[in-house]
Amino acid sequence: MASGWSKAEMDKEIDRALARGRRLTRDEPRAASARYDRRTRRMIVELTNGCSFVFPPRALQGMAQAKEAALADVEILGQGHALHWPQLDADFTVPGLLMGVFGTRVWMASELARRAGQSKSPAKAAAARANGRKGGRPRRKAA
Repeated sequence: MASGWSKAEMDKEIDRALARGRRLTRDEPRAASARYDRRTRRMIVELTNGCSFVFPPRALQGMAQAKEAALADVEILGQGHALHWPQLDADFTVPGLLMGVFGTRVWMASELARRAGQSKSPAKAAAARANGRKGGRPRRKAA
């Protein structure tokens, strides 16, 4: 064989892959249906185990500016393991969405930092006032 595997090794590997696929199909949460609710601006996903979950699709990486028609055009892929938005060329796994993974690690880290910078608290306001009394943020030096 071109791969360097014998037929018996290849058959054994195929059997292992099929068993893994059956386990994933049985154990991983899968989408039975998915739809965009224009009134609440939320994606509603019904799972095969009878549960459902709701999330704001514009919180997903690359979808913040998506039009409602593109958000509503959602497909279920891979026996319910993923959601696909063809107009946006976006794909997200159902287990990832359930865990709150809305983009790549780099994007998630920058999004968390951006949102933290927008937070308002009495401590942050007090620190800003104290900094202002000192003359504010130092000016950047020209490179």
